Amino acid sequence: MRLLDEYDKKILSFLQKNNKITTEELSHKINLSQSAIQRRITKMRNENVIQADISIISPEAIGIGITCIIDVILYEGNSKAIDEFKIAMKSCKEVSQCYYVTGTYDFVLITHTKDMRHFEEFQKIHLMDNKNLKHFYTHVVMDNVKMDYGVIV
Repeated sequence: MRLLDEYDKKILSFLQKNNKITTEELSHKINLSQSAIQRRITKMRNENVIQADISIISPEAIGIGITCIIDVILYEGNSKAIDEFKIAMKSCKEVSQCYYVTGTYDFVLITHTKDMRHFEEFQKIHLMDNKNLKHFYTHVVMDNVKMDYGVIV
């Protein structure tokens, strides 16, 4: 992957805050022509520097009442067990993020469920009944203090 120059970084910084910003607005903010900005954005999309253009939806607006962070420990850390767990989590609609991590835990999950009954159903099916899962610890989110999807550019 090529290194980004200062113009690319400035463009990405603005797009991370608002991907609906126009090339005209960007042109005024970073002193580069609209066509040059559009070429750069297109190139960064084609090179997968910009991985997705998404809308972030309010969980409350769609009936999501509980967010949990779950630390997972597997019985075995072999590649087959790890891959099987990754596949299972990728297909689970309640899991919005799944990280394979170093340290005490094997995975960290971020889940969203409608209510505690929904969470209980999720954990029974996807965690408690998983033959390779040794233990999991659940942290129920009480307050979303900061959520930032951007990366430092």
